[in-house]
Amino acid sequence: MQMLRWFCGHTRRDRVRNEVIRDRVGVAPIEEKLTQHRLRWFGHVQRRPPEAPVRNGILELVDNVKRGRGRPKLTWDESVKRDLKDWNISKEIALDRSAWRLAINVPEP
Repeated sequence: MQMLRWFCGHTRRDRVRNEVIRDRVGVAPIEEKLTQHRLRWFGHVQRRPPEAPVRNGILELVDNVKRGRGRPKLTWDESVKRDLKDWNISKEIALDRSAWRLAINVPEP
């Protein structure tokens, strides 16, 4: 945001909202872009063969690890499941690369 503010000629003292600056520059919200990149990587992993190391390492749960106190950390797999649910996308679409690209695309405003 600091770079976008500098690009527009505003400082934090000008008290211009982030949404206004993003609209003026034409940049999508960072949360949506992060979700898009996470789902794009998920598509790569899904298209790999089942015996690939990346597929075994990410989709396999480790049971012998002692977790600390408090709420458990959000895993990559859980965040991808949440993203798929929020965007109403099924896992099976990831096997078709062109359909997957269209499903996870975040258009720039």
